Amino acid sequence: MSTDPAEALATDEALTRERLAGLRREHEQIVDSADGATDDEHDPEGTTAYDRARTAALIEAASTHLAEIAAARARLETGAYGTCEVCGKPIPAERLEARPTARTCVGCPAR
Repeated sequence: MSTDPAEALATDEALTRERLAGLRREHEQIVDSADGATDDEHDPEGTTAYDRARTAALIEAASTHLAEIAAARARLETGAYGTCEVCGKPIPAERLEARPTARTCVGCPAR
């Protein structure tokens, strides 16, 4: 069953924004809990620099995905959605259903 691209992108955006909000809360908690700690690498119950870096990286990935969703919406408005940016052929519906922000077909390298 084919999904409406605008609906798929809206759902993806809502889920990504929800995930991003949770990650930001988690990151804030990690930073707050580390404020009083001077040696977080040796505290088995505390957070580490790794925890902060991991959540920061996940926040960056979610933010990047929101930009990809915005770009896909722009392609939808201009009529370029569903067309491979490399070879110009249609992107299969199955790929767009699995990954609504896809810019390329499976055979072409992602940019």
